[in-house]
Amino acid sequence: MITASTPGRICLFGEHLDYLGLPVIAAAISCRISITAKRIRQQVIHLHLPDIGEAEQFALNGQQLSYQQERDYYKSSVNLLLRKGFTFSEGIEATVRGTIPINSGTSSSSALIVTWLNILSRLADSPREIAPAQLAEWANAAEVLEFGEPGGMMDHYSTAVGNVIYLESVPSIQLTELKPALGTFVLGDSLEPKDTIGILGRVRYGMGSILTKVNSVNHNFSLHNSEITEVGEFKDMLTKDEYILLKGTLANRDILREALTVLQTPLLDHQRLGRLLSDHQENLRAAQRISTPKIDRMLEAALKAGALGGKINGSGGGGCMFAYAPDHAETVAEAIEREGGQAYIIQVDEGTRVEKS
Repeated sequence: MITASTPGRICLFGEHLDYLGLPVIAAAISCRISITAKRIRQQVIHLHLPDIGEAEQFALNGQQLSYQQERDYYKSSVNLLLRKGFTFSEGIEATVRGTIPINSGTSSSSALIVTWLNILSRLADSPREIAPAQLAEWANAAEVLEFGEPGGMMDHYSTAVGNVIYLESVPSIQLTELKPALGTFVLGDSLEPKDTIGILGRVRYGMGSILTKVNSVNHNFSLHNSEITEVGEFKDMLTKDEYILLKGTLANRDILREALTVLQTPLLDHQRLGRLLSDHQENLRAAQRISTPKIDRMLEAALKAGALGGKINGSGGGGCMFAYAPDHAETVAEAIEREGGQAYIIQVDEGTRVEKS
């Protein structure tokens, strides 16, 4: 019997930047998904899913598995490992439990896949312990590449590696683990359903269209190097919404750069960090248009209750927000719940781990 668990994550800075090749800063949180599993004689995978009152079972035959649903992550993870040379002559019985809000922007699916890959690789015929960064890469392949979904790699690296990370993906993956002395956060689930794929598609492909227009007249313009003041030359060739989105993207890039300096300073300026979170939220609300009236109210209530700052979390359009509340966390949580949200007081947490075997 083996148990592995993986945290969810909040994106501190860089929402909707990673798939554009820009850096992100993310933190693993103390809401986790765990899987307890053992080998069984039958060549099947038998999954118990008590949190949602369901179960799932499928056969193992050493061949690539066919998908029966839109995001068949349990099977895609098996398929990926089979392509990597893993074999399974026995089956696996597993129970999946979690405290991460589902479909709410806290990377429950990525945490699930990282945990499942961690379990599968240790219960294969030739067990292997896979490094967290490798698990992250494989989880991205099983979740995003396998199904052609428009996501980046932040979720997989932040959940697998844990704590606070600064992640660059261009020209290659560069991961920096940060050790800021962060205080308490309050995560607030708006309980509003969200369309992750739809919003990612709208913002991601919208930026793609904008960059095609911009680069047709200025080949030197770059999201990485161009100053925000250079955006003015494109105002007449872009729609109003496109211009605001481009400007907001560069503003968020600059906020992230300032935040990285704050997080790397030995004596953390908590007030400044909170202000940067709120500045980021204002861009996400006005430029990317991914916030909602309810989340705006939850954030306003959190600030009035003593939070230093906060923002929507994840792709947006519903789901979760979070507030930075090193003091008054309980009061902030109560304020969020008065606005109709479900609050979780959380800390930064470590990455994927095996808890017992």
